[in-house]
Amino acid sequence: MSAAHDPPQRFGEGDAHDFLGIDALLDDDERLLRDTVRRFARYRVLPDVGDWFEAGTFPKELGREMGALGLLGMHLEGYGCAGTSAVAYGLACLELEAGDSGARSFVSVQGSLAMFPIWRFGSEEQKQEWLPRLAAGEAIGCFGLTEPDSGSDPASMRTTARRSGGDWVLDGTKMWITNGGIADVAVIWARIPDEDGGGYGGFVVPTDTPGFSAHDIHRKLSLRASVTSELVLDGVRLPDAARLPGVATMRGPLSCLNEARYGILWGAAGSARACYEAALDYAGERVQFGVPIASFQLTQRKLVEMMVRVNKATLLALHLGRRKDAGALSSAQVSFGKLDNVREALWVAREARSVLGANGITLEYPVIRHLNNLESVSTYEGTNEIHTLVLGQAITGLNAFS
Repeated sequence: MSAAHDPPQRFGEGDAHDFLGIDALLDDDERLLRDTVRRFARYRVLPDVGDWFEAGTFPKELGREMGALGLLGMHLEGYGCAGTSAVAYGLACLELEAGDSGARSFVSVQGSLAMFPIWRFGSEEQKQEWLPRLAAGEAIGCFGLTEPDSGSDPASMRTTARRSGGDWVLDGTKMWITNGGIADVAVIWARIPDEDGGGYGGFVVPTDTPGFSAHDIHRKLSLRASVTSELVLDGVRLPDAARLPGVATMRGPLSCLNEARYGILWGAAGSARACYEAALDYAGERVQFGVPIASFQLTQRKLVEMMVRVNKATLLALHLGRRKDAGALSSAQVSFGKLDNVREALWVAREARSVLGANGITLEYPVIRHLNNLESVSTYEGTNEIHTLVLGQAITGLNAFS
């Protein structure tokens, strides 16, 4: 299972693992960070992730290890965060998801969905209280936006925050919340009734607050090495200081989702690479009719198509990362990357599964695990359909959502 992360080998004239020489487009610091995270994925994720996937667990202690590497909130400045570039953050997401989507999801949720709204919209007291602990992995965060009846249309949420004296009282249910069952703090988004000011609010909710409970979702066949939960808020009373003061509209949670989607478009390239490399190695070793199956024309076509798509996805991620670092990346361009890289990764995973034959459905190889995970990646943080409509509006100027 570790073969996909061995040092690059050259089987022919081209570098099968970096055909377009993308490595040369990175600077020394970016390569160092990438290689560090690749080693972490190889030695701390890959040896056991099949067991985690089968058992439906995620080892909470990995959070502190990721914090020690500076991976949590790494693209944020101050408060114990590493303050790296967007490209560096993307490379970390790529390498983590080459290990497993659950590892990348943990980092994405911690940094882009729990830490980013506190960093961007929080008070100085909220930042000082939570960001250093979250950056170190001493505390785990989650992001409560999606509800049982409110997915692609988050503005229709039913969770409310109403005034009660000088406090806020939250009632509602959140669904499909990554890290929910292991979180120490949740950033909860709620609708505020007109009589209390209207709009939407974000609230920093310690998970030991009375009335807050998390219930893990079991019997998943995807993202099994990740904790996914339902959050129930039953009369959760919070002081006014728990509200994020810098946001009062849906632009707040949507900007957080855009941060997470950026990491996903990198991660999908990593998942695709892992599947391609597993198929490439297997095809070179599997002998049928007296020769390696890599010598068959149909197999070579599959391998070439996978290689091309992996290289294109990585180049797209790098291009968007450079634009983000330059302050020139639009949310529609993030949708472009999330839409295309995830669907290309799904294609690569399915082709890789066919190359491995019956072995492709076992956890001895990474392919079926990535394939199952990508089925979730294609729908969370905005379904492919939603991103298609975002792009449609961007190029026509017409809103097709309603």
